[in-house]
Amino acid sequence: MSRFHRRFVAALFAVLLGALAVVSAHAAELRIGLAADVTSMDPHFHNIGPNNLVAWHVFEALTYVDENARLVPGLATSWRAIDATTWEFKLRRGVKFHDGSELTAADVVASIERPARLIASPGPFTTFTKPIVAMQIVDPYTLRLKTAAPYAMLPYDLNSIFIVSRKAAAMSTADFDSGKAMIGTGPFRFVAFKRGDRIEFARNDRYWGAKPQWERVTLRILTSDPARIAALLAGDVDAIESIPPADAARLKNNPKFRLEQKVSWRTIFFTLDQSRDATPFATDAGGKPLAKNPLKDARVRLAISKAIDRRAIDDRIMDGLATPASNLVAPTIFGYAAALKPEDYDPQGAKALLAQAGYPDGFGLTLHAPNNRYANDDQIAQAVAQMLTRIGIRTRVETMPAAVYFSRARKDEFSFAMLGWGSFSADLALRSLVMTPDASRGYGAWNWGHYSNPKVDKLVIEALATTDNAKREALARDAMTLAMRDHAVIPLHHQIATWAMRRDLAYAARTDEYTFAQGFTQR
Repeated sequence: MSRFHRRFVAALFAVLLGALAVVSAHAAELRIGLAADVTSMDPHFHNIGPNNLVAWHVFEALTYVDENARLVPGLATSWRAIDATTWEFKLRRGVKFHDGSELTAADVVASIERPARLIASPGPFTTFTKPIVAMQIVDPYTLRLKTAAPYAMLPYDLNSIFIVSRKAAAMSTADFDSGKAMIGTGPFRFVAFKRGDRIEFARNDRYWGAKPQWERVTLRILTSDPARIAALLAGDVDAIESIPPADAARLKNNPKFRLEQKVSWRTIFFTLDQSRDATPFATDAGGKPLAKNPLKDARVRLAISKAIDRRAIDDRIMDGLATPASNLVAPTIFGYAAALKPEDYDPQGAKALLAQAGYPDGFGLTLHAPNNRYANDDQIAQAVAQMLTRIGIRTRVETMPAAVYFSRARKDEFSFAMLGWGSFSADLALRSLVMTPDASRGYGAWNWGHYSNPKVDKLVIEALATTDNAKREALARDAMTLAMRDHAVIPLHHQIATWAMRRDLAYAARTDEYTFAQGFTQR
């Protein structure tokens, strides 16, 4: 080989090595743009999707949910009901926490006990732990959980309880936010939390399961839709979630990117104050508070539902990335009541109902909504306000960032408000959203309107205690039908979840809408 050829080959080899190094370095890091703010690193403090999404990178639960919302083994390899009120869980052996300690049943007990101690939680996890009245450690890898009554849903509930080490369980929320208590078993180790900006992780190379491709992960908080899209287009992030419907077609046609989509289990709906005799944001024509709460009248609630043109919202605002809802769960979810149909748009019928209820000239109302939590949430709120105003309910809109919004909602500050929810089943959704609030039993934790119907409560309690799936589903459907015909809440639509990413990436789109770094692969 001539000297020229040797030099040429050496130069080419150096170029190839450099290119491979760049590719390798690029593949080792994943940057994801998140659509909602994260309020805390504490996995037991605030039960909202963005916080739980982050927690799933560092922590794990006894049970997992796959991309199709099916329950599968997690830190527990198996579970069984050994009698009517006792469940036994077998733990996965050899699982290590990030500090090197081994997972045992004692860590699980400490994790289940911890949510009840966080009395200042704005969205408690106690809904999932209240059914448990006693715990028995049989051996380091076997745990028995006792419930006061037969309860079929305990394995599902425990998907929402993240397992922390006994050491971390004794620490405070501030310790989790600082990183001191971020001791989990998950595929990533915590590196940093910069509130309102980013969360950083490093791969857990001692992870018991399939190791992620990514050595480093950065979750960027990009609550503004334009900012999130711009970051993807500029290459500042590799993937983003919650694609604004108007941008989905543009990104789909861009050869640099690809989309992943799936019908979500998230239902967007409106809660209505149905407990207070006078509600703070209902006013007369002069803007003075009404002495009587109009939202307690079923005819007014039905009028509001009839005033909303769901198909127009889905077509014009959501650009087809939503479907009108009649239930609190999507059609693919256990317990969906197919006999219920989305309310027909009927403004004249709505006006007649208002007149029958004693409001021929309507009244004033404020609609509260987040402006950075759900797809086009602020635009949807404005559209619904215009529709209600046309039937005589003069509606103003007040939106705010999700962190502020949820804090105020938990204090019962709103009369008419937007909420989104996803669940494994109809009975679980109803338990949180419409059952008569009872903190001691974990009922109605997210029932902002304080709706109460003993018949609905009875059906849900029966469903949750039934291990016969066919019977349980029938009870859940009956409860859903009764609650929706009573307009316990007003369902709007089911979202279609969309992710956008670099062309060379792939993601297993999830029904639960979660964006997990461990779910991304390089093609």
